[in-house]
Amino acid sequence: MPRTAYFLLFFTFFLGKSCYAQFGLSHEIGALAGPASFYTDYGERWNLNTNVNNSGLGVGLIHYINFAFDAECSCYTRNRFFNNHFRIRNEIDYFRSNLEHRGPVASKNTVGGQLLRAMHGSTETFEIGSSLEYHFLNIKDFTNYGYIFSPFLSLGVHYVYFSPFAYSDLGSLDDPSNVFPTFVDGINLESGSTFAVVGSMGARYKIGRSGDVMIESRWNYYNSDWLDGLNIDAPQNKAKDWVFWLNIGYVYYLNF
Repeated sequence: MPRTAYFLLFFTFFLGKSCYAQFGLSHEIGALAGPASFYTDYGERWNLNTNVNNSGLGVGLIHYINFAFDAECSCYTRNRFFNNHFRIRNEIDYFRSNLEHRGPVASKNTVGGQLLRAMHGSTETFEIGSSLEYHFLNIKDFTNYGYIFSPFLSLGVHYVYFSPFAYSDLGSLDDPSNVFPTFVDGINLESGSTFAVVGSMGARYKIGRSGDVMIESRWNYYNSDWLDGLNIDAPQNKAKDWVFWLNIGYVYYLNF
């Protein structure tokens, strides 16, 4: 992992918490896990078989800054719209998936189909970042059991470190005869870093005074097309790599 990732990890989860503590803001921590579908240059992007089989696992640790509750006085803050409807969300995520070429072209009994089926890959990403999370219902009322269900939207930015891997059953990928023609000169298996725009929608379900269950659907759109090690110059390559993550998690209130 690059030094930048260690710095962001330290800043987000330790310096951030100590700085906000002086203002009496409360904190929440949690964990997430669930299937993550990678939309890359492996297979056909909108092919159901590709999307299902190129799904891996995502896990995450989250930290929230809650503006509705003052930890210093164990009381609620002033009744302002921002305090009642927004949280700042900091998190660390890890995604990994095996990747295969699937779809009509790969399934054909042709030289091209054989080349695609013989190629196998994987990718993993480590992400650190922050989002602003908007809750439709009043956070204070939700905490006091005015509601047991609280939907939300969020938008943020993540720093991403990625590491792709690939090989062919036919031999070295440096040999063009072992590579589907579209991918010749379009393979780079070096690790790298980029940024992602992260958007999500989900809901919390209250199960106790200090704990919520959360379910969420997430879209991570990366500012790179190299997460899978492939980047083709072709008309069908209209988008960069992205991930759809469906997760479930638990959030614990530290200051209640």
